[in-house]
Amino acid sequence: MNFKPDKTEDLGLDITPLIDVVFLLLIFFMVSTTFERESEVNITLPEASKEITQAKPDAINIAIDAQSHIYINDRELVNSQLSTIKQGIYDALGNLEEAPIIISADAQAPHQMVVKVMDAARQLNLVKITFATRIFEEDQ
Repeated sequence: MNFKPDKTEDLGLDITPLIDVVFLLLIFFMVSTTFERESEVNITLPEASKEITQAKPDAINIAIDAQSHIYINDRELVNSQLSTIKQGIYDALGNLEEAPIIISADAQAPHQMVVKVMDAARQLNLVKITFATRIFEEDQ
């Protein structure tokens, strides 16, 4: 009689398929993850109110029509060159050191003309610039 137990083979656990599955899951999650991209520039957008303000008498009103004609205090400029715009603003400024500028530009006016007027005002050290708009009522 043989009372010795039979030697059983060591059960070896092959973990290679397990490692393959883990790496596949890792690759799947890396590819399918979306990363939120934060903006580097923090911008606070301006808000407009429906409150109507009256123009100050010492303000310089500049109007730009759809044909790029510029009017300073209801007087049309001869041309739209930067030097002419600066001279017109300077003449309208008179003896004031600083006056707010109100730009009323037509919706079809070229953007370049508005930028040119703003640049002329900046070169004269006038930085208080506002834009005249109309209240837009949305259909409800």
